Amino acid sequence: MNMMEQTQSYQGLYYVLMGKISPLDGIGPKDIGLDRLVARALDGVVREVILATNYTNEGEATAHYITAMLGSKGIRVTRIARGVPVGGELEYVDSGTLAQAFRERKACGG
Repeated sequence: MNMMEQTQSYQGLYYVLMGKISPLDGIGPKDIGLDRLVARALDGVVREVILATNYTNEGEATAHYITAMLGSKGIRVTRIARGVPVGGELEYVDSGTLAQAFRERKACGG
């Protein structure tokens, strides 16, 4: 959350999960408070849930689960982008990050 605050690009509310879904470690949705997230998201005030999970297997699983759960209830779910860091040199970016950045490219303004 501190990193998000430092960007000064988001003015909404935060909900911090208490971990990530990790079936191999015996951690399920209830263990990280997803029931409370769903209750908050369905309060009639929330219009969008923006996910900021890590791009690890557990983070991907957590994001997928939340998206399926809230999407089925009509809540818009988006996720922060991933890709090449600002000021980064392409020669130092791993191929997976570069491939994802390519897939998620956007049109240039101008």
